Amino acid sequence: MHILLIASAYNSLTQRVHAELRDRGHSVAVERTPDGDAVREAVRRHEPRLVLAPMLRTVIPADVWTRYTCLVVHPGPVGDRGPSSLDYAVQEDAGVWGVTVLQADGEMDAGDVWATANVALPPLAKSDLYRGEVSDAALTAVLLAVDRFSSGTYEPRPQSAGYGQVSVRPYVRQDLRRISWEDDSTETVLRKLRAADSQPGVLDELLDGEWFLHGGHPEDQLRGRPGELLATRAGALCRATADGAVWIPELRPRRDAAGRPGVKLPATLALGDLLPLLPDLPAPLGLGEHRRTWSDIRYREEGPVGVLSFSFPGGAMSTEHCRRLLDAYRVACSRPTSVLVLGASRDFFSNGIHLNVIEAAADPAAESWANINAMDDLVEAVLTTTDRLVVAAVGGNAAAGGVMLALAADEVWCRAGAVLNPHYRLMGLYGSEYWTYSLPRRVGGPMAERLTSQALPVTATAALRHGLAERVVECGPEEFAGEVTRMAARLAPNPSTQSRIAAKKAQRERDEAVRPLAAYRADELARMLRTFSDPTAPYHRLRRAFVRKEPPRDTRPEEAAVAAGTAAC
Repeated sequence: MHILLIASAYNSLTQRVHAELRDRGHSVAVERTPDGDAVREAVRRHEPRLVLAPMLRTVIPADVWTRYTCLVVHPGPVGDRGPSSLDYAVQEDAGVWGVTVLQADGEMDAGDVWATANVALPPLAKSDLYRGEVSDAALTAVLLAVDRFSSGTYEPRPQSAGYGQVSVRPYVRQDLRRISWEDDSTETVLRKLRAADSQPGVLDELLDGEWFLHGGHPEDQLRGRPGELLATRAGALCRATADGAVWIPELRPRRDAAGRPGVKLPATLALGDLLPLLPDLPAPLGLGEHRRTWSDIRYREEGPVGVLSFSFPGGAMSTEHCRRLLDAYRVACSRPTSVLVLGASRDFFSNGIHLNVIEAAADPAAESWANINAMDDLVEAVLTTTDRLVVAAVGGNAAAGGVMLALAADEVWCRAGAVLNPHYRLMGLYGSEYWTYSLPRRVGGPMAERLTSQALPVTATAALRHGLAERVVECGPEEFAGEVTRMAARLAPNPSTQSRIAAKKAQRERDEAVRPLAAYRADELARMLRTFSDPTAPYHRLRRAFVRKEPPRDTRPEEAAVAAGTAAC
């Protein structure tokens, strides 16, 4: 069946629906449609049998939905209406929520219901839930709705048909998100921060300026006057609440020096010279499970298995992120384990270099060069680990250099809901991270060319089929880390593991003799340096547009999508 996806942005859910429908044999076109005229033009050009909107902020014109069946994915249960459904659910700690696929009609979110799915919401950030539990539920509902439409016999149910009370709620304005540091408990502050973590952030006054706060994590030991800045850690700020404290990883000025909307950055970097003298409190790698504090890199051991987990906002890895993770990786490799799991977190694995930090740098070209070299150093360390098996645990989405970081491991285990974008082209880059070595050796030359040139998202199932992954783990986001650890614990004592480690070392030596890793790196970086050094290269325009949320020049996904850096939910 020919399906047209229309979306306000080619976001994570749109990518997943696109890839999953293609896997199931449908012909799928995707168009970015910022307004009704763009919707009309997309439908006219593609003449689909079905129109599907995974994430749409605009109204579908009546002349479109009266002619075509148009299904809209709403991240709320039946009867819930409004543009901030998931924001309310997180801020009010709903616990259980839903996703509805409904038919577009004259009233927003009021159409007949084609499918629904329930979803449990653990106390986590909105964007993490959106890419995890909500995405899983949305896909279940979308596939059911598409099957029902394809059958030609299903009659959707009006929302008035026994679904319960209708609740129409407005957009969550900043006055509803505002934090009262004097009065709000830590849990209240966390709910407000989590409900706005990726977009739009919580507007607050800090150091005589207006800042959007992004992300929030509890702190169980530090205390101070409500609103007081207490400490820093790995770029984050710790701030006192009425009864405790929270860590805030990122800040965004309301306006920059040029009067433009600010860029979201690690909190201490965003503040720059405004940051007062505060104690820097690095967290030990081996933080116990009992601690309620924030750390973006952790290490633990379960017998012969080491687990090095990391979680960077938006999956973006700055120069500093890469260097700290490399230091932690070297510590993990000094431990007497036979299997090392890299990743094992529930959200993004990695999206490669940090475009926001690069854009904010005094010299973006120089910071691009430093960042890609730091990524290469990390990937090289993984590629040259020959005394144990390394498993990349991809619990969430990965793109560009983040995919190549995973491919440097001996095995890639993907959660079933993960989406991979193994390409760089959409950001105008050739790419590095030893991809010209890692990708062809896994999938073959022709498939490597296809993946990098087509620049389309790949499901975990397709990744397994193409050779990008060795296992697909069927579980929810919350269960992934535990399941991967158990799988690794079964792998470690297997009699074949030591022979595999020996064979791996021998293969690395043979590959090095044929062509050294340094040669791959030199060739890739030579191309990257030419791009970074050329102010007219498309990379600089594409990076700037992405970071500053400027609309793409084209509505096609290959121009509208982003394959690197931080990503909106």
